[in-house]
Formats: sequence, C-alpha cells, structure tokens
Amino acid sequence: MQRIGVDAVSVERIALAVKRSGRGFLNKVYTPAELAYTGTNSERLAGRWAAKEAVIKCFDGTGICFPRRRIEVLPGPAGAPRVRLLGDHRGARVEVSITHHSGLAVATSHLEMPDIADILLPAPEAVILPDRPRDAHKGTFGTVVVLAGSLGFTGAAYLAGTGAARAGAGLVRLLVAETIYPILAAKCTEVMATPVQEVAPGAVGHAAYDSVLRQLATAEVGVIGPGLGRDRSTWRLILDLALRAECPLVLDADALNALAESARKKTRLGKNRILTPHPGEMARLLGKTTEAIQVDRAGAARRAAKEWGAIIVLKGAHTLVAHPDGRLSEDPHEVPALATGGTGDVLSGVIAALIAQGSDPYTAAVSGVYVHAAAGRRISQRLGDAGLLASDLLPELPLVMHALRQGGL
Repeated sequence: MQRIGVDAVSVERIALAVKRSGRGFLNKVYTPAELAYTGTNSERLAGRWAAKEAVIKCFDGTGICFPRRRIEVLPGPAGAPRVRLLGDHRGARVEVSITHHSGLAVATSHLEMPDIADILLPAPEAVILPDRPRDAHKGTFGTVVVLAGSLGFTGAAYLAGTGAARAGAGLVRLLVAETIYPILAAKCTEVMATPVQEVAPGAVGHAAYDSVLRQLATAEVGVIGPGLGRDRSTWRLILDLALRAECPLVLDADALNALAESARKKTRLGKNRILTPHPGEMARLLGKTTEAIQVDRAGAARRAAKEWGAIIVLKGAHTLVAHPDGRLSEDPHEVPALATGGTGDVLSGVIAALIAQGSDPYTAAVSGVYVHAAAGRRISQRLGDAGLLASDLLPELPLVMHALRQGGL
C-alpha cells in the first residue's frame, strides 16, 4: 500500500504559536532531539510541523495514528530529512521532503506499508513452521492420507485433502468410497483420489479396514472423519483405525461422533492423535452440554486431553489447543467469518500437512490453528464477517505461511 501526504504551514504562524505558548507548544509537538536541532529557528520548526502533518495524512484510513510528537524528523547523513516513527509502525516506511517558499514551509510525504490484511497478529509461542530446504523434493514434505467423504459430503473430502496440499504436504492421497470416487477424481487435480471398498453407496465401512491401514502405513500422517457419515460400519472402521494405526492421526467431524458414541468411550488414544471438536462435538466427547463447554473452554480442553490422552483442538473464537501433559495454547484470533461449513475440514488438512513436513503433533496443531485463522482474517478484512466460503481459505494458506516465515509481514 502506498500513500502520499502534502501539507503547508506559514512560518509566521509557527513563530506566533511559539511566542504565545512557548515550551508548552514545543514539547507537545516536537521531540527533544528535534528541539536540539531546531532551537528557536521558526523555519526549521515550521518545516517539521508540515512534515509531521503530511505523514499523519498518509496514515489516514489505515487505522494507525501517530501524534506529532511520535513522528521525529531530523536530517539524515546527507542532510535530507529522515522520518522515524516512535511506536508500532507495522512495517511502514516513510520518506519526506521539505521546501520553503514565500514564507511557507511545504512538505510531502510518501508512505509504503504492507496491506493491513498482510499484518499478522502476534503468534503463540508454540507456532513454528517446518523448514522448507532448498534441495527438497516432494518426498521431503511427507505424505498425508485422508479418509473422508460420503454421499452428499464430497466437499468435505475435497477441502480436507486440498487444505493439506495447500499447506505444503508433498503428497496427498484421498481415500473415498467407490460410489463417490468419480466425483472426487474429477474435482481433485493435485490430490490423488483413490477408491476404497464401500458397504453401502457412498459409505466406507469396516470391510476397507485392511486396505486403509496399508495406505496409512505409507504415510507420515492421516486425517479421518470429514464427511464420512454415520453408518455403523463406518464408525467401527474409524474406531479401529484410531486405536491401531501407527502414524499420527487428525480426527475430525464424524470421527469425533464415532468416538463419542463408542462403547470404548474415553479410551486413551495417544499423544499422536489430534481431536478437533467444535463446542457441540466437545460436549458429546465429555458428556456435557454445549453451554457448559463454553463457560469454561480451557477447563474443558484440558479435561478432554487428559481423559482421551490426546491433543485437543477446541475450535471457536480464541481456539484452544490442549496437550495431555498440561500444556495449553490460546490462539489470538476472533474470526466470525470462519463460522461456516467446511472450514474445519480445511483445518484438519492444514494440521496434517504440518505433521507430514516434520512438526510434532502439538506444534502442528497450534501452528495450523494460527495459519488457518490468519487466512480467515485476511479474507474477512476484504469481505466482512459474512460471505466467506471454506474454499476461499485454500489460496490464502500459502500466503499466510510465507508471511509468517518472513517475520509476520
């Protein structure tokens, strides 16, 4: 973003202000370093006043406000005026020029700064993105296997798989029921759709257990649950995979429903399992009401992590990530635009992609939550708090990750 600001002030007007108000006026407008430079020279004082006003005009409409005394204008090494912003300038770079003509001090200011949407909120301490070595190949960044989708819920499978691809996984294999395979094969390009045995049209069941387990054995991480449906055979498959797969698993949506209804409820799943419930799903996992979960979100996340022996991602404003060892991270984002179908499917893919690239499950969960929310925030700053589609997140994910690797801008 670039802005231009222009201001002019009469030298006589500044001289009169100094005469009337003296040190009170000077100390309100100028820094000690500026006063040491200008002394009582009215032309120099007027030039700095005009420069400060021009800079203030550049920031108009950006949500950033600097009072005059926090804009310091002093000569640079070559004598040209140089601006220093005393405060959080959010990556802004400002240049000014000052001229004098017919008793006027005239200043122009040129502002360059990242677009507001590119400015990231402070990240939790545990947010760390995996390295992307220059000599890498697709095998370097791991394989994600996604088991998702059913009749009427092919979008969930697409979003989870493509979310993993957009977040940097080397390969993504999407396992879907035979009936819906043609839909996903046509819709997915980079993601490799693969048909697996179904027990009913569009429903993957326990008959596919051996083939799915073999696929997971070739992967760094799996995602299970988005749009899988509620067939009893599907839920039996989910439970056996959750307990027996050796690779880390991200369990979302119908996988959480299967866990909540299981006779083996609250079996300790292990620290390489990540559960990503929204408040309603969390209520079912803990046998509580949604209202009770929302009253003490941190307590609910910690309790679920302990009882299930897994990492818990409690979604919502200020999403929480809890580890069975007691660690808890709170995300800084509040993004109402993300409260729409499919965004959680994307999140599951993002977390899995980070694990595939080498992050440990807790770091991946905290970092994935942050990247996902920051992408939603970028979109909502353009569209407002409504109208975001889950698929809108997909192209934003690599932009946020690039910005984060560049230091937040």
